[in-house]
Amino acid sequence: MPETSGSTGRTPETHVIDFRAAEQLLAARDPRGAVKLLDGVIAAHPENTAARLLRARAFFAAAQLRPAELEFSIVLEREPDNAFAHFALARTYERQNRPDQAKRHFRLAAALDPNPRFLKAARFDA
Repeated sequence: MPETSGSTGRTPETHVIDFRAAEQLLAARDPRGAVKLLDGVIAAHPENTAARLLRARAFFAAAQLRPAELEFSIVLEREPDNAFAHFALARTYERQNRPDQAKRHFRLAAALDPNPRFLKAARFDA
């Protein structure tokens, strides 16, 4: 019998489908729809860092900055060398008018990955 999560009858395969659908919703500028799909995926698989990162991006796109901050922080606890997560957390702090925390994570992102976007945001020359 396939593994299900709770009484919903959801299988690991349907969670993958939900994850892919959430990616599409975020790309189509429906971050709230993406969050709804990802809530179920993360409830069933709380260890899934990719789902948490996608949900953090969706929260950010929906201007839900505190939940975005929490999710990006969870991702970084698990993957401290994730340059994109540092960059996105920095953007989250920037939108919350927390420049010192933003600067720290912009610089960590740039140190981990010399992506021109990360380097520009880090403002090492300032």
